[in-house]
Amino acid sequence: MINYAFIFPGQGSQKLGMGEDFYRNFKSARKLLEDASEFCKIDFKNLLFKENDNLSKSEFAQPAIMLNSLMAYSVLCELEPKFSIPKFAFGHSLGEFSALAISGAFDFLEAIKLVNLRGNFMQEDCENIQAAMMVILGLSDDLVGQICTKAQSEGKKVYLANYNCDGQVVVAGIKSDFPIDEFKAYGAKKTIILDMNVISHCPLLENASIKLFKELEKTLKQNFNPVISNVNTKLYSDKTEALSLLKAQLISPVLYKQSVSKIEEEVDFFVEFGSNVLKGLNKKITKKETYSLLTCKDIEEFLKNI
Repeated sequence: MINYAFIFPGQGSQKLGMGEDFYRNFKSARKLLEDASEFCKIDFKNLLFKENDNLSKSEFAQPAIMLNSLMAYSVLCELEPKFSIPKFAFGHSLGEFSALAISGAFDFLEAIKLVNLRGNFMQEDCENIQAAMMVILGLSDDLVGQICTKAQSEGKKVYLANYNCDGQVVVAGIKSDFPIDEFKAYGAKKTIILDMNVISHCPLLENASIKLFKELEKTLKQNFNPVISNVNTKLYSDKTEALSLLKAQLISPVLYKQSVSKIEEEVDFFVEFGSNVLKGLNKKITKKETYSLLTCKDIEEFLKNI
């Protein structure tokens, strides 16, 4: 018996044209996109497949990324139904919501609408502040954390937001507060400001977290297949736990590398849906194979190899 984990990407993984292969070749994917367009009042066909300015905006990028992931998942299930339920499911930030959707915590359309609102709430919290996220390469987690803590003691708003892999962490906060010179003085190989119109996973999103909680109360199912939390790397499978953890998710660091490391001995491989961003991180975290399913050909080749 083989064991595997399904993993789902977060914001920043969006690309023009993503999902088009699934849409053109599989009725399940086409129906999902069309139903989502009607339910969310978003023209996903234009958003995903035609040049536009909206795909970089959080309120559109988040549902687009989730839709793409769910189309890839629906195609895999159509071709090989036995792969529909993994041993583990989790994601990176937004991707946790995709993992919840395939685990039965939300109806697919409700989930896509929910992350559309999530993006809006995040944007509202960032409107009047010069917020940014920055990747730091070449420093340990502890050292980045210490530098952020020191900056906070000086009244600056900078927080460790994503534990991506060894030597790669992301901080979030007020751009002018970022202690870039200090990171470099301690040996950072590179610091890169991310091209995002919102920030996430820090206390500056407290209001968004509260608004999201109210929406989660309406949409979450009572029970579902277990999902690994970004907040604490533990499995959860009921509404009460989910409400608490997902409310905390927007204001807490994403423990991505810790989640991979925690289960790597229990799985034979990982499967990423709609992107290859997490595959790139996984190569630096685990020796286990990660299959990225971006096209129909990717899925066909994956099924041949398994």
